[in-house]
Amino acid sequence: MPISTEFLLTSLVVVLVPGTGVIYTVSTGLFRGWSASMAAALGCTIGIVPHLLASVLGLSAILHMSAVAFQAVKLAGALYLLYLAWGMWRDTGVLAFDAQTTRKGAGRIIVRGLLINILNPKLSIFFLAFLPLFVSPDAAPPMLQMLLLSGVFMAMTLGIFIVYGICANGVRAYVINSPKAIFRLQRSFALIFAALGAKLAMTEQ
Repeated sequence: MPISTEFLLTSLVVVLVPGTGVIYTVSTGLFRGWSASMAAALGCTIGIVPHLLASVLGLSAILHMSAVAFQAVKLAGALYLLYLAWGMWRDTGVLAFDAQTTRKGAGRIIVRGLLINILNPKLSIFFLAFLPLFVSPDAAPPMLQMLLLSGVFMAMTLGIFIVYGICANGVRAYVINSPKAIFRLQRSFALIFAALGAKLAMTEQ
């Protein structure tokens, strides 16, 4: 079953555009190193699985029609982003610069990345509108096509997020011996997470 060039290019643009998952992966790469950034990339990729499945199964249409369900998920996602922002601002260890705890904290990094994307209801609506654009009624069964497209999108997401994390780790060498730089980066990312949380809270269905 061929994958159209249009789908690959559109997916590439969508994944490359910096969003919450990219910011989380990059910040993790800066503060905890390349292996932690890969865990973050994996968590963010896993976090889009429920949205893709919801789109394939048509469940996101229910979320789109139910204002109460949409608002509940949106509020939970906004609060979680604000929690990450507050933790980084206060330097409570949410994404603290600590290379020795990277391996021990890999599970927590993955879970945080997963939650960041799961608690964003806009992803379900996006995939509901995005995937059907590239489904051909004359080819294989639509369900099979959507599953294949979902798998390709996830693979692209994981690969590009890993590249983002590795690049962030490369910059890390320049700030590792500068407490002021680390402090400023933490505050900057805290403000970015807070802004993303506020934006999510104010978006309409």
